[in-house]
Amino acid sequence: MILFDTHAHIDFEDFDADRDEMIGRARAAGVVNIVNVGFELDSSRRALRMSEKYDLVYAAVGVHPHAAGETAADYLEQLEKLAAHPKVVALGEMGLDYFRNLSPVPEQKKVFRGQLALARRLDLPVVIHDREAHGDMMDILRNDGPFPAGGVIHCYSGSWEMARECMAMGFYISIAGPVTFPKSARLKDVAARVPLDRLLVETDAPYLTPVPHRGKRNEPAYVGFTLTEIAALKKMEADELAKICVENGRRLFRLEECPHL
Repeated sequence: MILFDTHAHIDFEDFDADRDEMIGRARAAGVVNIVNVGFELDSSRRALRMSEKYDLVYAAVGVHPHAAGETAADYLEQLEKLAAHPKVVALGEMGLDYFRNLSPVPEQKKVFRGQLALARRLDLPVVIHDREAHGDMMDILRNDGPFPAGGVIHCYSGSWEMARECMAMGFYISIAGPVTFPKSARLKDVAARVPLDRLLVETDAPYLTPVPHRGKRNEPAYVGFTLTEIAALKKMEADELAKICVENGRRLFRLEECPHL
C-alpha cells in the first residue's frame, strides 16, 4: 500500500530524538510523500529544512491562527520569500481556531485573509485550519474566493453540508486519525460520503493519533490506519483507496508523477 501523509509537523521537537528512524518507519509503511506544514515563520523555515533533508518531504509555509497575534508585521513578505523555495507546495496552515482562542479573533481573521490573498497572487494551494469556527471560516472563503489553485480543509471536523460547499469551491477534504475513534459518528459519515476525487488523508503528527496507537505520539507511518478505516467505511479495498489518495495529493500539490504508481 502506498500512502501520502498530506499534513504533518515532523519539525516539532517531539521528533528530535528519533527523526531519522521515524522517516524510516514511514518509508517501510509505504509512505511516498509527506507535506510538513508550517505553524509560524520559524517552523516554516524548519519545514524547508526538513524538505531539503528528506526526499519524500515537501513543505507548506504559513501562520496558524494560534500564532496570528504574535506574527511579524512583514510576515507576508517573509512568507513570499519562503514560498519561492522549489519544495514549497502550499501556503498554510492558516485559518481560524475558536476552541483555544490563543489569538484575538480580529487578528486571526486578518492573518487568514492576508495569506489567502498571497496564495491567490502566488497561485499556490492553501492548507486551512478550522476548529469551532465553521461559520466565520466559510464566510471568509465565500467572500475572498475564488481560489484557482484550490486547497484542503485539513483535519476536517464540519458537517457534510459544509464539506459539499467546500468541495464546490475547489477544496479537498482531509481526514485524520479521529475517524478511527468509536464515537466519531459524524466524521465517519462525512468520510464515507466524500467523493474519491476530493479525499485526502493525513496524520497531523504528532497529534491526533489513530486507533490502535491512540494516546501515543502520532507519526506519518500511522496514516495507513486512517486510510484503512475510510476504506472500510466506503466498502472498498484499502490498496485501491490509497492509490487514489496519493494521486489526489500529488495533483493538489503539483508533484511530479510518483514512480510507484
